[in-house]
Amino acid sequence: MLPSRALSWAVRITAAAIVSLYTQAAEIPAIQPTELVRMTVNNEITASQKPSVRHMFEARKESARGSQTKLYCETEFAMAGMAIAFDDKPLSPQQRQAEEARLNQLLKDPAELARKRQREKDDADRINRIVRAMPDAFFYEYDGMEPSKPGLGKEGTSLVRLKFRPNPKYDPPTHVEQILQGMQGHMLIDPKQHRIARIDGTLLKDVGFGWGILGHLDKGGHFLVEQADVGDGSWDIARMSITFTGKILLFKRLDMKSTEVFSEFRSVPVGLSFAQAIDLLKKQEALLAENRRTETTRK
Repeated sequence: MLPSRALSWAVRITAAAIVSLYTQAAEIPAIQPTELVRMTVNNEITASQKPSVRHMFEARKESARGSQTKLYCETEFAMAGMAIAFDDKPLSPQQRQAEEARLNQLLKDPAELARKRQREKDDADRINRIVRAMPDAFFYEYDGMEPSKPGLGKEGTSLVRLKFRPNPKYDPPTHVEQILQGMQGHMLIDPKQHRIARIDGTLLKDVGFGWGILGHLDKGGHFLVEQADVGDGSWDIARMSITFTGKILLFKRLDMKSTEVFSEFRSVPVGLSFAQAIDLLKKQEALLAENRRTETTRK
């Protein structure tokens, strides 16, 4: 028999566990998980097509070739981007000159800028097609709750955790959606705002894909995307990690491994032109450089 003090702690722990289970059960939406995903996906598509706020932000991408830090600014026409560091070191004079030349070329060549816009639109369309297919491509089941945190969801809220696995009856309409046939993982959803906070998926088998080319991805590939409320009520991607191997055009080897973190979001004026966005990026880069010089002087 347990001593009275140990018994008391055992009772408390058991009671706390029961309360936790009841609390989670009360927070989980009283609808089928697939319907929760469908409602959330519809909201995500609407938000991507009609963003309420556009941002300037910083992105640091790390891959086998090192790291690159860029500043981005969203506009209605296209995304303006400017590199500010490689391997966490400011650009050399030669690198800065090359970056200036690239931006100037975009500004004085409307055809090149239009091609950039079309590439971004094509990528967004593919992503939306994959997201739109998710309610039908998978089977879902509730898997408890998970608290939000900085860079994941909206701080102070509880996120619904879902497990997903392939729906064997799903028939992809095009090559783009084929990647969903071999994927399983979990998803976090904000049940009040109907936004996806995380998608974490792993390939169970080799799958074909189509991004304007033919190829396949190897079993074991993994991707992670996390979204968050960036402080003004709008949501944006905060972190993205991919690890995939495979082949392109059936013979060229594909090896992708990178992690990208997005931060320092701030809203920008409505109706910003691409040229104005580049000016904002240059001003922000100059401010960051001045801050670095100030910190160096203090040390």
